[in-house]
Amino acid sequence: MSAHIIDGKEIAEQLRQEIAGEVAALKEKGVQPGLAVILVGEDPASKTYVRNKERASKNAGIHSEVYRLPADTPEAEVLRLIGELNGRPEISGILLQHPVPGHINERACFDAISPEKDVDGFHPVNAGRLLIGEKCFVPCTPTGIMYLLDKTGVELKGKRAVVVGRSNIVGKPVALLLLNRHATVTICHSRTADLGAETRAADVLVVAIGRAQAISGDMIKPGAVVIDVGVNPGEEGKLVGDVDFESAVKVASAITPVPGGVGPMTIAMLLRNTVEAAKRQAGLA
Repeated sequence: MSAHIIDGKEIAEQLRQEIAGEVAALKEKGVQPGLAVILVGEDPASKTYVRNKERASKNAGIHSEVYRLPADTPEAEVLRLIGELNGRPEISGILLQHPVPGHINERACFDAISPEKDVDGFHPVNAGRLLIGEKCFVPCTPTGIMYLLDKTGVELKGKRAVVVGRSNIVGKPVALLLLNRHATVTICHSRTADLGAETRAADVLVVAIGRAQAISGDMIKPGAVVIDVGVNPGEEGKLVGDVDFESAVKVASAITPVPGGVGPMTIAMLLRNTVEAAKRQAGLA
């Protein structure tokens, strides 16, 4: 048995083309989606992410502004900039690139972003709306995961879903999204007793723990769908996921690769959230 490889790169590209068409249609109605990204410091991975977001926005026809601030920028200046962007009607969405330098209270900055422009879905208002099942902006990686599952034709109703990882960015929101789709959900973490027993019960397994190849093939139920969110440095400079792909691909029915699985979906969902924000602010959604 060899699993179907879920091509996130191809699926994301198709979605980006759809988004570009929607942006063009909005422009004909006088609505121009706009995304502002704030990057504080010189973290290499963050710089790459922001550059990719900027390029993707422009390719989709979304107005893009990037604010690259020195690492020693005071928290008050970041908050002032967020407040300014909140008040600018041409900016539909605001994103503060994570992580920020240690002297800045990241939570305070996320909370300062208007919930209507919180296209990363990190504001407590959006998190609360997700919890009670109301319309909201959801973090981009979890929505990307759900989009991949839908495009792969995975039926979630009544299925056992196990999420390994409990972060506010991926683990918790994806568990809620799965629960809202009528899956029976278990969340596992570093203190879970007998992790393998939990993961082997999963029809759908989402792994987001940030530990290279932590889940091996013998921890996966035969025929399960495996979504690997992790991106870790491996041997010879290659990127590897949180799942040991070589052993998992022999057991799963479908699996996302690393790279090229979940990663491309995150930026595509950021674009989709930005367009949705523009529509809501224009009274079109």
